[in-house]
Amino acid sequence: MERGLYIGRFQPFHKGHLYVVRKILEEVDEVIIGIGSTQANFDLDNPFTCGERMEMIRMALSEENVDPARYWLIPIPDIHNNIVWVSHVVSLCPRFSVVYGGNPHTLLLFESLGYSVKRVELLKPNLYSGTEIRRRMLNGEPWEDLVPPAVARFIKEIDGVRRIRILGEAYRLEKRLKK
Repeated sequence: MERGLYIGRFQPFHKGHLYVVRKILEEVDEVIIGIGSTQANFDLDNPFTCGERMEMIRMALSEENVDPARYWLIPIPDIHNNIVWVSHVVSLCPRFSVVYGGNPHTLLLFESLGYSVKRVELLKPNLYSGTEIRRRMLNGEPWEDLVPPAVARFIKEIDGVRRIRILGEAYRLEKRLKK
């Protein structure tokens, strides 16, 4: 059984992430989806909790008929020592044989410790980007077509756009107070 590892923050899980998961599952039997920065939430860069991100991913994969036996969702909190971080990730995950990703830094870290890595081709990375989606939400622009339908419904259900707008107001207020 071959198992791959794919790590991201998934803030939120979007169609680009879904595309990568599907591509990985064409090559391996199972994929570990490592949900990074799990301690970060309710800030402008990380508005969703780990649990919310887990729900988004499960809903999106279920909607796409991805067999739950083919993926693992593993929370990965940050530690702030890059080379130790790899061992930290390994300690949290089931065994894997290859690390997939589009982030050259992450791939370099795993490769430097002897892991097999594969750079994945990202789907329109300027469009399918958590940063772009959050920016659109903040500015009242259309964003729903950038995420799987189940994720759009979930974000609306938890009032995620309102949360992001409030976080944006708080951020702007903090900047003004620091001047």
